[in-house]
Amino acid sequence: MGLQIYCGKGFDTQKAERYFKERRVAYQRVDVLKYGIGRRELESVASAVGMQQLCDRESKAFRESVIAYTQSRETILAGLMEKPQLLRLPIVRCGKLATVGYCPDVWEKWKADGLI
Repeated sequence: MGLQIYCGKGFDTQKAERYFKERRVAYQRVDVLKYGIGRRELESVASAVGMQQLCDRESKAFRESVIAYTQSRETILAGLMEKPQLLRLPIVRCGKLATVGYCPDVWEKWKADGLI
């Protein structure tokens, strides 16, 4: 099963890529700040980790966006697709499983289970 890393420019992204490179795990890198993320991918990740986990609540851009003040799933999805810099990155996806941020413990479990 293919592993995808939706990346940005943050330190956690660098750590995640280094983690997989050191373990020689093949992955597909997608720069979401350059190419964005599709609705189906975003919905898949949201169903795996929860909608609230996807948002980078620490960023100034998030606090200034409309999605900071809404609970509507549709509004949040549309906002994240329009401005991918509001996403908490990296997003690591393996089929229907996903993580947001640097999560080596979860990735080790995936590796032990033979998923990656």
